[in-house]
Amino acid sequence: MKSMIKELWHGNIIPQEDSRNNSKEMKELLGYMARHHEDLEKTFTDEQKEIFEKFHDCWDEYVSLAEAAIFEYAFRLGARLTMEVQSDTNE
Repeated sequence: MKSMIKELWHGNIIPQEDSRNNSKEMKELLGYMARHHEDLEKTFTDEQKEIFEKFHDCWDEYVSLAEAAIFEYAFRLGARLTMEVQSDTNE
């Protein structure tokens, strides 16, 4: 069995990519979003397109920071759960 830590270190495990598009519902939703995005952009003036691009840049940065925070929290939670199971002091 391969070491998960080594696989993570070498970039063979990429949680933010592996978890993003794995459900049918998420893929469907992404398709709807792309279609609506294209339809909306067709109606924009050049100035509105520029503002919309800036909004997207900010949104992408926010999502990246949020995903990192969620990953860190979930990783720590999993580690704490593992420690509790390993210690088994309550029984």
